[in-house]
Amino acid sequence: MKRTPLYDAYSQYEGVKLVDFGGWELPVNYAKGINFEHEAVRTKVGLFDVSHMGECLVTGENATEFLDYLCTNAISSMTKGGVMYTMMCYPNGTVVDDLLIYCRDRTSYLVVMNASNIEKDLAWIREGVPYPGEVRPTVVDLSDRTALLALQGPLSVDVLKKLVPECEDILSFTYRSPCAVGEVMSLISRTGYTGEDGFELYCAAEDAPLLWNTLLEAGEEQGIECCGLGCRDTLRLEAKLPLYGHEISDTITPLEANLGYFVRLEKEDFCGKDALAKQKEEGIPRTLRGVEMIDKAVPRAGCEVFLGDESIGFVTSGTKSPTLQIFCAYVLIKREVKLKFGDELTIEIHGKKKRAKLVKTPFFKHGKRYDE
Repeated sequence: MKRTPLYDAYSQYEGVKLVDFGGWELPVNYAKGINFEHEAVRTKVGLFDVSHMGECLVTGENATEFLDYLCTNAISSMTKGGVMYTMMCYPNGTVVDDLLIYCRDRTSYLVVMNASNIEKDLAWIREGVPYPGEVRPTVVDLSDRTALLALQGPLSVDVLKKLVPECEDILSFTYRSPCAVGEVMSLISRTGYTGEDGFELYCAAEDAPLLWNTLLEAGEEQGIECCGLGCRDTLRLEAKLPLYGHEISDTITPLEANLGYFVRLEKEDFCGKDALAKQKEEGIPRTLRGVEMIDKAVPRAGCEVFLGDESIGFVTSGTKSPTLQIFCAYVLIKREVKLKFGDELTIEIHGKKKRAKLVKTPFFKHGKRYDE
């Protein structure tokens, strides 16, 4: 299995639980457990190693034009220092991957990819996407030489400003680089995958252990906690942040996942535009909705969803929410089935149909639960 540059640091921690995550040996949780780490991020601050994520640099005179065709969002509108969430789609409109794009200038962009998709994404970017331009930009894989740490939670700014006072001025979905974080030069963006305020810090792989320890030391007063993949998933699920292979995939379009805001059909062209425009015009067949379980049971990805005796879809992600103490899930169901909030359906879990009700989403956002 692959290991991040921080493996030697946290693998020695007493009580850490390491798992195989897409071929990476990573901590699912530390000694105090997933629920404790989840609460730490919601109320204080947590530190994650997400160095398994992939990064590549796309450069060239036509880099902006190329990425605007590659991606569903309006890359051509970006300016230096901006960060944009987007997806790249196959010609049939389903999703290759979702990405973060960092604009260095109009000829240079940092592209951040999901760990499980790095090889596939690079192949698609380099030669797979049917780009109509004559010359493709240069694509350099930076994944092995880059580490990524995520500092997340309402007190994250209080921790980081001890080391980088100007971090308070970094706006959401913007970045600054280079920044000295103690002795480590980093790129700092105000982004994250938890639904809370926070920062993501990129540095050279060899500097990751020093950056990790520097942030932990700076956050002692704020009660900083090391956090693993387990609470990263429950946090993102509560906040309705999609996970590739679940809410979006090579069988699900962004429109079905209710991510139409990130699909700029008004652009002249992009890969998948024709299929997505046709889907919108003819009627999007499925929709992503949220449910709260009435019967106590954990709905897992793939569980079948029923309205009466009719199968109407499946669960994309489910959990017991540590914040709300409810069993909840996202379900991809037929759009033609007209349901309103509070309506009941059933989910087959371990061979038994369990009752659930349709609710608003996200389940938790900015300190408020869905029914407040």
